[in-house]
Amino acid sequence: MRKEEKNQLIDSLAEQLSNINYFYLTDISGLNAKDTTLLRSMCFKKDIKLQIVKNTFLKKAFDRCERNFDSLVDSCTGPTSIMFAQTGNAPGKVIKEFRKTNDRPILKAAFIEDVTYVGDDQLDLLTNIKSREEIIGDIIGILQSPAKNVISALQSGGQKISGILETLSEKSE
Repeated sequence: MRKEEKNQLIDSLAEQLSNINYFYLTDISGLNAKDTTLLRSMCFKKDIKLQIVKNTFLKKAFDRCERNFDSLVDSCTGPTSIMFAQTGNAPGKVIKEFRKTNDRPILKAAFIEDVTYVGDDQLDLLTNIKSREEIIGDIIGILQSPAKNVISALQSGGQKISGILETLSEKSE
């Protein structure tokens, strides 16, 4: 590969890293072709882009970004692949699901909204992170709850009043 091609590849990688808020660094070495295809298929279904990179290219891409990726540089050893996602917990869920039948991928590090998580022991924490849409749904549910209670109380109150009036009218007869 010529130097110009390498620079283009590094620039492309740096642009991806600069424009996305969620990515995981993983080790998928040791997977056979069938398992790799299955992993890629699972990633595709969850809108996750899986890309295998050379560590030297990744380190140079980190240097070219305006963001600070210094805490991720130490994770760039051995075989490395990047999982780019639109939500913070999607790659973690895919990894966890895939590990039910395999011992890979191993999580090296994750970058979620300018926070770095290093090590495979962070996987459970990462899968429990709620996405923006899930948080908005929770907030809407919380905001709707008091209104639903008021409406329910008014409806049941109306039934009680009509029941009392009916009872009183029967007694007066």
